[in-house]
Amino acid sequence: MTGNRLVLVINSGSSSLKYRLLDPDSGEVRASGQVERIGEPSSEVPDHDAALRRAFDTLASDGIDLHACGLSAVGHRVVHGGMTFYRPTILDDAVIAQLEELSELAPLHNPPAIRGIEVARRLLPGVPHVAVFDTAFFHELPAAAATYAIDRELAQTWGIRRYGFHGTSHHFVSGRAAEFLGRPVGELNQIVLHLGNGASASAIARGRPVDTSMGLTPLEGLVMGTRSGDIDPGVFGYLARAAHMSVPDIESMLNHRSGLLGLAGERDFRRLAEMIESGDGAARLAYDVFIHRLRKYIGAYLAVLGHTDAVSFTAGIGENDAAVRRDALAGMGELGLVIDDRRNSAAGDGPRRVSTDDSPIAVLVVPTDEELAIAHDCVRALSR
Repeated sequence: MTGNRLVLVINSGSSSLKYRLLDPDSGEVRASGQVERIGEPSSEVPDHDAALRRAFDTLASDGIDLHACGLSAVGHRVVHGGMTFYRPTILDDAVIAQLEELSELAPLHNPPAIRGIEVARRLLPGVPHVAVFDTAFFHELPAAAATYAIDRELAQTWGIRRYGFHGTSHHFVSGRAAEFLGRPVGELNQIVLHLGNGASASAIARGRPVDTSMGLTPLEGLVMGTRSGDIDPGVFGYLARAAHMSVPDIESMLNHRSGLLGLAGERDFRRLAEMIESGDGAARLAYDVFIHRLRKYIGAYLAVLGHTDAVSFTAGIGENDAAVRRDALAGMGELGLVIDDRRNSAAGDGPRRVSTDDSPIAVLVVPTDEELAIAHDCVRALSR
């Protein structure tokens, strides 16, 4: 794929569909948008078929005909690839059938992605469609990091292991951090903190991930907007016995009514800050729990790596919330992490350093671009 060939990247969620049309060579974005509230009672968008048609109509109104603009591929973000899929994969009926079998591993994420794939293949049948998996970057985690200490045969039978997520972002950001520092990624040990409504951390040694906070599902790890992150597994049995809750009820609570929302009734960090400023104790506790968990993972990954060259903050909160960066690393000077308050508070668009010049570990803010990374993966898939 050469020249001004374009890739349409689609990220299909349960109630939203994001799209971006871009040139993978230059990174130029030709168009982007989002369709929200898919399938909600008051919405004018009843399903993903209608959502994608609306997206195409929007592109057409902007003068972009997807059938005549030089579209060479459609890239689809798929959250869970299981053990089967760890490379960008050209989609056909057989692959989609396998993805449907994996839906039990990611029941909140894979089904809407599959719906988006099916609709896009029907509306754009003349170009290859490529799945790019959130789990792919972490496929070769060291066994000690990927293995849960449960019955070995049960784990092998049902594919229970740490898969990790946000891999496209962690891979992209670690590469951009190396570029910013002017060093080969294969020489650096890095911690990447992807902090958004979903949040994850990774330890990357010489370009290869050696640990990550999310596990079998995207529920494990850091505190998130609506997800609990790490929790004692005994909570499941206790709630089943004492509160007479079913497994689906407990899973729904941990995924949709926990995290910042569960603690404070609010998941937007900007609103949370306003609530804290007004003296809301629940909001303060939610923030403190978020920061405490984040600091624990940073400390753990400093230990896992032994020597660390860079810590990078990315995604909506990581890139835009100076207070989170400050509080996450407060008092870590003896560990090699020294924030420069002026740099940390200053706005910026591209990769930038927010640590002092003499900080032994570089602290960076590195904007992620998962859509561009997916477009690059489509190029690789089609060139094999």
